Amino acid sequence: MNIQIFGKNKCFDTKKAQRWFKERKIPFQMIDLAQKGMSRGELDSVLRAVGGLDALLDPKSKSYAALAYLAYDEDKKEKLLEDGTLLRTPIVRDGRQATVGYQPAVWESWI
Repeated sequence: MNIQIFGKNKCFDTKKAQRWFKERKIPFQMIDLAQKGMSRGELDSVLRAVGGLDALLDPKSKSYAALAYLAYDEDKKEKLLEDGTLLRTPIVRDGRQATVGYQPAVWESWI
């Protein structure tokens, strides 16, 4: 198991996800999207696992309005790579598997 949690330090669901893995003594790597963001390969892998861009976009993000003028998914993807705060969190990844949001039932099946 190689768990990565992509989230924001001030996100309540990200903190809940971290606590869930800590309580089960499952090691994970935390990546703060506000500081670092995702690589292109990580983003592509997560997109395949969750079924597309719409599942990843956070409509509550302050920068969400900036996506309104972008017509193509490739342009939106580039914007996501530039601004990690546009992503819904937490994004929990284990290899090719990934979830968006707090989903302990799915994570339980990974163990």
